Amino acid sequence: MNEREERIIVTEGLTKDYREDGLVVPAVRGIDLTIKAGEFTAVVGPSGSGKTTLLNLISGLDSPTEGKIWLKGRLISNMTGDELSDLRRDHIGFVFQAYNLIPVLTARENIEYVMLLQGVPEEERRTRIREILAEVGIAGFEKRFPPKMSGGQQQRVAIARAMVARPELILADEPTANLDSATGSELLDMMRDLNRKTGMTFVFSTHDPMVMERADRVVSLHDGRVAKDEWRDRE
Repeated sequence: MNEREERIIVTEGLTKDYREDGLVVPAVRGIDLTIKAGEFTAVVGPSGSGKTTLLNLISGLDSPTEGKIWLKGRLISNMTGDELSDLRRDHIGFVFQAYNLIPVLTARENIEYVMLLQGVPEEERRTRIREILAEVGIAGFEKRFPPKMSGGQQQRVAIARAMVARPELILADEPTANLDSATGSELLDMMRDLNRKTGMTFVFSTHDPMVMERADRVVSLHDGRVAKDEWRDRE
């Protein structure tokens, strides 16, 4: 695999402005960033620094005011809505602060949903679900509905849902914010292990020191710009 092929995300001059009451409010200001396959990267900064906006731009959930974004060599900043939907379905997994599970679906059905959209055959879906439930530590919970599960259990379902479709990239927006420290630490260790086993790329938006401690790379934002980009030795 050459240098170019290893690049999962590349941004060039990435800028996002919002308009509020006729005023232009800059959220992201000219970010140049390259993230390679297998990274476990934390994007950090205070509230309003632009970290969630950056993740939304990378995923195509929001569009840039200026600049370009490539995902696996494909220029996504010029894609149509349908093209972006297909891209997210097949290449990106999401883990959110609020879990974003469908409450009327069981854990199994939540995990299975993206694979149904992808057209994965039933037998393979069953196998993948069984394996990922064991991997994230909730085997036996597949028939439970989210309202009957703890926050940690729901986030495990969300992580399973993100990973079961086998995307190249997992984007996690403040995934530990609604969890107690012990549960958050356990889930982060689990994601770290899954990153090492699968080679999936993880990018976190966070202000949680526990995420920063486990990250290979910490990209610090301030006022929408990269203030610091630090690499750490992997154990």
